[in-house]
Amino acid sequence: MSDTTRPVVVGVNGTEAAMEAARWAAAIADKFETSLHIVHAMPDSSHFLPDAAAAMLTALIAERRESAETILKTVEAAVRARFGDLTITTTPFDDSATNVLTGLSRRAQLIVLGCDEVSPGPALLLGSTTVALTTHSSCPVVAWRGGIVTPTDQPITLGVDGERTGAETFRTAFMFADRLGVTLNAINAWPARYSLGGVEIPYPIDWDALETAQWDYIMSAVEPWSTKYPTVEVKYFVEPGGASQALLRHATDSQLIVVGNRRRNLLAGAILGSTSLNMLHHCPVPVLWCHTSQNP
Repeated sequence: MSDTTRPVVVGVNGTEAAMEAARWAAAIADKFETSLHIVHAMPDSSHFLPDAAAAMLTALIAERRESAETILKTVEAAVRARFGDLTITTTPFDDSATNVLTGLSRRAQLIVLGCDEVSPGPALLLGSTTVALTTHSSCPVVAWRGGIVTPTDQPITLGVDGERTGAETFRTAFMFADRLGVTLNAINAWPARYSLGGVEIPYPIDWDALETAQWDYIMSAVEPWSTKYPTVEVKYFVEPGGASQALLRHATDSQLIVVGNRRRNLLAGAILGSTSLNMLHHCPVPVLWCHTSQNP
Protein backbone atom coordinates (compact mmCIF):
# COMPACT_ATOMS: atom_id res chain seq x y z
CA MET A 1 0.00 0.00 0.00
CA SER A 2 0.99 3.69 0.50
CA ASP A 3 0.86 4.65 -3.20
CA THR A 4 -1.48 7.67 -3.30
CA THR A 5 -2.01 7.19 -7.06
CA ARG A 6 -3.69 3.84 -6.40
CA PRO A 7 -7.27 4.13 -5.07
CA VAL A 8 -9.14 2.26 -2.41
CA VAL A 9 -11.85 0.33 -4.28
CA VAL A 10 -15.15 -0.65 -2.68
CA GLY A 11 -17.79 -2.86 -4.24
CA VAL A 12 -21.44 -1.99 -3.51
CA ASN A 13 -24.67 -3.83 -4.27
CA GLY A 14 -27.44 -1.91 -2.53
CA THR A 15 -27.18 -3.69 0.84
CA GLU A 16 -26.66 -1.97 4.16
CA ALA A 17 -23.42 -3.92 4.64
CA ALA A 18 -22.09 -2.50 1.36
CA MET A 19 -23.07 1.04 2.38
CA GLU A 20 -21.26 0.72 5.70
CA ALA A 21 -18.26 -0.85 4.00
CA ALA A 22 -18.12 2.16 1.66
CA ARG A 23 -18.09 4.53 4.64
CA TRP A 24 -15.23 2.56 6.17
CA ALA A 25 -13.35 2.47 2.86
CA ALA A 26 -13.74 6.24 2.53
CA ALA A 27 -12.29 6.77 6.01
CA ILE A 28 -9.31 4.56 5.11
CA ALA A 29 -8.79 6.35 1.78
CA ASP A 30 -8.78 9.63 3.68
CA LYS A 31 -6.20 8.36 6.19
CA PHE A 32 -3.99 7.06 3.37
CA GLU A 33 -4.42 10.32 1.40
CA THR A 34 -5.69 8.60 -1.72
CA SER A 35 -8.94 8.44 -3.69
CA LEU A 36 -12.01 6.21 -3.40
CA HIS A 37 -13.45 4.27 -6.33
CA ILE A 38 -16.99 2.98 -5.76
CA VAL A 39 -18.01 0.24 -8.18
CA HIS A 40 -21.15 -1.76 -8.87
CA ALA A 41 -20.99 -5.08 -10.72
CA MET A 42 -23.22 -8.06 -11.42
CA PRO A 43 -23.63 -11.05 -9.06
CA ASP A 44 -21.36 -13.98 -9.74
CA SER A 45 -23.00 -16.89 -11.51
CA SER A 46 -22.34 -20.59 -10.96
CA HIS A 47 -22.51 -23.62 -13.23
CA PHE A 48 -23.77 -25.63 -10.24
CA LEU A 49 -27.07 -23.74 -9.90
CA PRO A 50 -30.30 -25.67 -10.64
CA ASP A 51 -32.59 -24.21 -13.30
CA ALA A 52 -34.89 -22.47 -10.83
CA ALA A 53 -32.00 -20.81 -9.00
CA ALA A 54 -30.38 -19.82 -12.31
CA ALA A 55 -33.62 -18.13 -13.36
CA MET A 56 -33.74 -16.24 -10.08
CA LEU A 57 -30.13 -15.15 -10.56
CA THR A 58 -30.92 -13.91 -14.07
CA ALA A 59 -33.79 -11.84 -12.72
CA LEU A 60 -31.57 -10.48 -9.95
CA ILE A 61 -28.92 -9.43 -12.46
CA ALA A 62 -31.52 -7.61 -14.56
CA GLU A 63 -32.79 -5.81 -11.45
CA ARG A 64 -29.25 -4.89 -10.37
CA ARG A 65 -28.45 -3.54 -13.80
CA GLU A 66 -31.44 -1.20 -13.68
CA SER A 67 -30.66 0.02 -10.16
CA ALA A 68 -26.88 0.37 -10.52
CA GLU A 69 -26.80 4.12 -11.09
CA THR A 70 -29.18 4.77 -8.20
CA ILE A 71 -27.11 2.60 -5.85
CA LEU A 72 -23.87 4.34 -6.84
CA LYS A 73 -25.36 7.83 -6.43
CA THR A 74 -26.80 6.93 -3.02
CA VAL A 75 -23.50 5.57 -1.73
CA GLU A 76 -21.51 8.48 -3.17
CA ALA A 77 -23.83 11.01 -1.51
CA ALA A 78 -23.51 9.26 1.85
CA VAL A 79 -19.72 9.24 1.60
CA ARG A 80 -19.45 12.86 0.44
CA ALA A 81 -21.57 13.97 3.39
CA ARG A 82 -18.74 12.83 5.65
CA PHE A 83 -15.68 13.27 3.40
CA GLY A 84 -16.38 16.29 1.24
CA ASP A 85 -12.75 16.77 0.16
CA LEU A 86 -12.16 13.15 -0.81
CA THR A 87 -11.69 12.38 -4.51
CA ILE A 88 -14.47 9.92 -5.37
CA THR A 89 -15.26 8.16 -8.64
CA THR A 90 -18.08 5.73 -9.41
CA THR A 91 -18.40 3.10 -12.15
CA PRO A 92 -21.12 0.57 -13.04
CA PHE A 93 -19.98 -2.67 -14.68
CA ASP A 94 -21.94 -5.35 -16.53
CA ASP A 95 -19.38 -8.06 -15.80
CA SER A 96 -19.38 -10.26 -12.68
CA ALA A 97 -18.18 -8.79 -9.41
CA THR A 98 -15.29 -11.23 -9.12
CA ASN A 99 -14.00 -10.45 -12.63
CA VAL A 100 -14.39 -6.71 -12.16
CA LEU A 101 -12.75 -6.49 -8.76
CA THR A 102 -9.95 -8.88 -9.69
CA GLY A 103 -9.16 -6.66 -12.66
CA LEU A 104 -9.32 -3.47 -10.60
CA SER A 105 -7.07 -5.01 -7.94
CA ARG A 106 -4.11 -4.69 -10.31
CA ARG A 107 -4.35 -0.90 -10.02
CA ALA A 108 -5.77 -0.54 -6.50
CA GLN A 109 -4.04 -0.52 -3.16
CA LEU A 110 -7.00 -2.05 -1.36
CA ILE A 111 -10.31 -3.78 -2.24
CA VAL A 112 -13.16 -3.57 0.28
CA LEU A 113 -16.35 -5.64 0.33
CA GLY A 114 -19.23 -5.54 2.76
CA CYS A 115 -19.48 -9.09 4.05
CA ASP A 116 -22.45 -10.56 5.87
CA GLU A 117 -21.78 -13.86 7.62
CA VAL A 118 -20.89 -16.58 5.11
CA SER A 119 -21.54 -20.23 5.93
CA PRO A 120 -19.12 -22.84 4.54
CA GLY A 121 -21.78 -24.58 2.42
CA PRO A 122 -22.89 -21.59 0.30
CA ALA A 123 -19.33 -20.29 0.03
CA LEU A 124 -18.21 -23.62 -1.38
CA LEU A 125 -21.17 -24.58 -3.57
CA LEU A 126 -22.46 -21.26 -4.87
CA GLY A 127 -19.28 -19.25 -4.85
CA SER A 128 -18.69 -16.19 -2.67
CA THR A 129 -17.29 -13.07 -4.30
CA THR A 130 -15.24 -12.42 -1.18
CA VAL A 131 -13.77 -15.92 -1.12
CA ALA A 132 -12.96 -15.82 -4.83
CA LEU A 133 -11.43 -12.36 -4.59
CA THR A 134 -9.15 -13.24 -1.68
CA THR A 135 -7.87 -16.08 -3.86
CA HIS A 136 -7.20 -14.05 -7.02
CA SER A 137 -6.73 -10.40 -6.04
CA SER A 138 -3.43 -8.64 -6.79
CA CYS A 139 -3.79 -6.30 -3.80
CA PRO A 140 -4.95 -6.72 -0.20
CA VAL A 141 -8.66 -7.45 0.30
CA VAL A 142 -10.85 -6.47 3.24
CA ALA A 143 -14.03 -8.31 4.16
CA TRP A 144 -15.83 -5.61 6.14
CA ARG A 145 -18.28 -6.39 8.92
CA GLY A 146 -19.02 -5.52 12.50
CA GLY A 147 -20.26 -1.94 12.49
CA ILE A 148 -16.90 -0.12 12.53
CA VAL A 149 -17.31 2.64 9.92
CA THR A 150 -14.53 4.96 11.08
CA PRO A 151 -11.10 4.20 12.57
CA THR A 152 -11.02 3.75 16.34
CA ASP A 153 -8.28 3.66 18.96
CA GLN A 154 -8.41 -0.14 19.02
CA PRO A 155 -5.32 -2.04 17.84
CA ILE A 156 -4.58 -3.62 14.49
CA THR A 157 -4.07 -7.35 15.04
CA LEU A 158 -1.57 -9.25 12.88
CA GLY A 159 -1.35 -13.02 12.61
CA VAL A 160 2.32 -14.05 12.43
CA ASP A 161 2.34 -17.53 10.94
CA GLY A 162 5.60 -18.55 9.28
CA GLU A 163 5.66 -18.49 5.49
CA ARG A 164 1.99 -17.47 5.33
CA THR A 165 2.96 -14.05 6.70
CA GLY A 166 4.98 -12.49 3.91
CA ALA A 167 6.56 -9.06 3.64
CA GLU A 168 3.42 -7.48 2.18
CA THR A 169 1.39 -8.70 5.14
CA PHE A 170 3.80 -7.16 7.64
CA ARG A 171 4.05 -3.96 5.62
CA THR A 172 0.28 -3.54 5.34
CA ALA A 173 -0.35 -4.19 9.04
CA PHE A 174 2.32 -1.71 10.10
CA MET A 175 1.11 0.91 7.64
CA PHE A 176 -2.44 0.67 8.99
CA ALA A 177 -1.21 0.97 12.57
CA ASP A 178 1.01 3.91 11.58
CA ARG A 179 -1.66 5.79 9.62
CA LEU A 180 -4.33 5.21 12.25
CA GLY A 181 -1.98 5.93 15.16
CA VAL A 182 -2.78 2.72 17.06
CA THR A 183 -0.98 -0.24 18.61
CA LEU A 184 -0.14 -3.34 16.58
CA ASN A 185 -0.85 -6.67 18.26
CA ALA A 186 1.38 -9.42 16.82
CA ILE A 187 -0.12 -12.86 17.46
CA ASN A 188 1.67 -16.20 17.10
CA ALA A 189 -0.14 -19.46 17.80
CA TRP A 190 1.53 -22.76 18.59
CA PRO A 191 0.19 -26.29 19.30
CA ALA A 192 -1.59 -26.77 22.58
CA ARG A 193 0.41 -28.44 25.32
CA TYR A 194 0.74 -32.20 24.91
CA SER A 195 -1.33 -32.20 21.74
CA LEU A 196 -0.31 -31.68 18.15
CA GLY A 197 -2.84 -32.29 15.41
CA GLY A 198 -4.95 -34.38 17.76
CA VAL A 199 -2.05 -36.75 18.51
CA GLU A 200 -0.73 -37.11 22.06
CA ILE A 201 2.82 -35.76 22.39
CA PRO A 202 5.27 -37.65 24.68
CA TYR A 203 6.05 -35.99 28.00
CA PRO A 204 9.83 -35.73 27.35
CA ILE A 205 9.15 -32.80 24.97
CA ASP A 206 10.69 -29.65 26.45
CA TRP A 207 7.64 -27.41 26.21
CA ASP A 208 9.32 -24.47 27.92
CA ALA A 209 12.06 -24.53 25.28
CA LEU A 210 9.47 -24.71 22.51
CA GLU A 211 7.61 -21.74 23.94
CA THR A 212 10.86 -19.79 24.20
CA ALA A 213 11.56 -20.61 20.56
CA GLN A 214 8.13 -19.26 19.58
CA TRP A 215 8.85 -16.01 21.40
CA ASP A 216 12.22 -15.74 19.68
CA TYR A 217 10.56 -16.38 16.31
CA ILE A 218 7.81 -13.79 16.59
CA MET A 219 10.11 -11.08 17.91
CA SER A 220 12.74 -11.70 15.24
CA ALA A 221 10.08 -11.75 12.51
CA VAL A 222 8.51 -8.48 13.62
CA GLU A 223 11.66 -6.56 14.65
CA PRO A 224 12.70 -5.43 11.13
CA TRP A 225 9.27 -3.86 10.62
CA SER A 226 9.37 -2.18 14.02
CA THR A 227 12.62 -0.59 12.88
CA LYS A 228 10.97 0.69 9.70
CA TYR A 229 7.96 2.01 11.63
CA PRO A 230 9.47 3.21 14.94
CA THR A 231 6.36 5.14 16.00
CA VAL A 232 4.20 2.00 16.00
CA GLU A 233 3.92 0.36 19.41
CA VAL A 234 3.93 -3.44 19.14
CA LYS A 235 2.52 -5.87 21.68
CA TYR A 236 3.50 -9.53 21.32
CA PHE A 237 1.34 -12.56 22.07
CA VAL A 238 2.30 -16.23 21.90
CA GLU A 239 -0.78 -18.36 22.48
CA PRO A 240 -1.64 -22.06 22.46
CA GLY A 241 -4.03 -23.52 19.90
CA GLY A 242 -4.72 -22.88 16.24
CA ALA A 243 -4.15 -19.57 14.48
CA SER A 244 -7.87 -18.94 13.91
CA GLN A 245 -8.75 -19.47 17.57
CA ALA A 246 -5.94 -17.18 18.72
CA LEU A 247 -6.96 -14.40 16.33
CA LEU A 248 -10.64 -14.70 17.17
CA ARG A 249 -9.82 -14.31 20.86
CA HIS A 250 -8.36 -10.89 20.04
CA ALA A 251 -10.96 -9.87 17.46
CA THR A 252 -13.46 -8.20 19.78
CA ASP A 253 -10.72 -5.88 21.08
CA SER A 254 -9.38 -5.05 17.60
CA GLN A 255 -10.56 -2.84 14.75
CA LEU A 256 -8.92 -4.90 11.99
CA ILE A 257 -7.39 -8.37 11.68
CA VAL A 258 -4.55 -8.77 9.15
CA VAL A 259 -3.57 -12.22 7.89
CA GLY A 260 -1.44 -13.67 5.11
CA ASN A 261 -2.99 -16.02 2.60
CA ARG A 262 -1.10 -18.36 0.30
CA ARG A 263 -2.59 -18.75 -3.18
CA ARG A 264 -4.17 -22.18 -3.22
CA ASN A 265 -6.94 -24.23 -4.73
CA LEU A 266 -10.21 -22.83 -3.38
CA LEU A 267 -11.88 -26.23 -2.93
CA ALA A 268 -8.91 -27.62 -1.02
CA GLY A 269 -8.78 -24.51 1.15
CA ALA A 270 -12.43 -24.87 2.10
CA ILE A 271 -12.16 -28.58 2.91
CA LEU A 272 -9.00 -28.12 4.95
CA GLY A 273 -10.53 -25.27 6.95
CA SER A 274 -7.77 -22.74 6.37
CA THR A 275 -7.23 -19.80 8.69
CA SER A 276 -8.42 -17.47 5.91
CA LEU A 277 -11.78 -19.20 5.51
CA ASN A 278 -12.26 -19.56 9.25
CA MET A 279 -11.73 -15.84 9.70
CA LEU A 280 -14.14 -15.05 6.86
CA HIS A 281 -16.82 -17.24 8.37
CA HIS A 282 -16.47 -16.26 12.02
CA CYS A 283 -14.57 -13.00 12.61
CA PRO A 284 -16.83 -10.22 14.00
CA VAL A 285 -14.62 -7.36 12.73
CA PRO A 286 -13.06 -6.48 9.36
CA VAL A 287 -10.43 -8.92 8.09
CA LEU A 288 -7.66 -7.99 5.64
CA TRP A 289 -5.87 -10.61 3.53
CA CYS A 290 -2.49 -10.29 1.81
CA HIS A 291 -1.05 -12.93 -0.54
CA THR A 292 2.42 -14.24 0.19
CA SER A 293 3.05 -14.11 -3.57
CA GLN A 294 2.91 -10.31 -3.31
CA ASN A 295 6.27 -10.27 -1.55
CA PRO A 296 9.10 -8.38 -3.27
